Amino acid sequence: MEAVEYTARTMLRLAKRRNNKKRTYLLVNPLQGKHLPVSPTVSLTMMEHFGRRLAARCPGTKLVIGFAETATAVAAAAARCAGEDCIYIHTTREESAAVKNWICFQEEHSHAVEQKLCGDSLARWSAASPEILLIDDELSTGKTMRNIAVQLRAAFPELESKPFAAASLLNRLTPEHSARLREAGISEEYLLKLPLTDYTEAVAGYDIVPAEPPEQQGAQAAVEVMDTCAPLQDPRRGVTAGPYAAHCEVVAAAAVAAVREQLPRHGRVLVLGTEECMYPALVLGKAIEETHIAVAVRCHATTRSPIGICTQPGYPITSGVRLPGFYDAARETYLYQLDAYDLAIVLTDAAEPSREALDGLAQALGQSGCGRLIVLRGGNHV
Repeated sequence: MEAVEYTARTMLRLAKRRNNKKRTYLLVNPLQGKHLPVSPTVSLTMMEHFGRRLAARCPGTKLVIGFAETATAVAAAAARCAGEDCIYIHTTREESAAVKNWICFQEEHSHAVEQKLCGDSLARWSAASPEILLIDDELSTGKTMRNIAVQLRAAFPELESKPFAAASLLNRLTPEHSARLREAGISEEYLLKLPLTDYTEAVAGYDIVPAEPPEQQGAQAAVEVMDTCAPLQDPRRGVTAGPYAAHCEVVAAAAVAAVREQLPRHGRVLVLGTEECMYPALVLGKAIEETHIAVAVRCHATTRSPIGICTQPGYPITSGVRLPGFYDAARETYLYQLDAYDLAIVLTDAAEPSREALDGLAQALGQSGCGRLIVLRGGNHV
């Protein structure tokens, strides 16, 4: 596999958000395995490259906080590079009755501004980490990073003198934004620094339409639902990075063994994550890729982000479907750039994926030419 250069040409596409007046544009990274399908090996290689850079720049980090949805996988990879004993936790928009202490903050440019972080063990974990690493997919103003740092220091006054580092794959902070981060006791790290371009103006000419539900009639993929060999560990509440990654690899190996006879020889396989659950799907996709049975394996994920669809030249999101959520059928989620595959596999940490989500995805896959869907449930099996 050829090495990928991490430049604007390979890492940046511009799309237009729907119904978001605070920020009309969306920076889409085609290597990230979220909105656009990508080889899982290529995606994880980028994340691990960034993780090694962060480990060198922020030595001794023992606590990594990733931002949902888009940065959950890159933060998991970076945490493992920081050390087997590094704690990895990510923010969430999901509810959990097991969490006693939520730290809430605003991601003001997002489609869903309310985010929260499980604070149950943060005092202990942060005390053991000389520096706290905050990881997002992109930084445009740094305000989200400042918001969470304020909330964390308010909840845990001992963090007042603790250094934070804000890391992102893409960085387009102005000198003024960088200065505000420094004033807040937050340094910045990145894989790619972007020029100070007016992206609002860059997407203004795109005439977008919304993603629609799949047609109710027509071909529909046959659905098979299976449990993973063990429930996926939950980084929303915090996990130890080395054992978490090893557990994802064990789950992936068992899943490959279970579906091996169904993998299309010299065919195309899609592996999907669901919303915040991205890293396990990428690990599974890479394991399938390494069997060399299929000619192509691609990964991406469902998302809560409403992105405009446009077929004008240069626009990255030319197709999409609106689906009920895997975790909540009443929630609108989206899947973009669905191609033709011989087999689709979903790996989700939803304990019981909604029937509506399964039906909608089966319809969308069937209409794109895919006849088989395997759903691997990695949530609580009890």
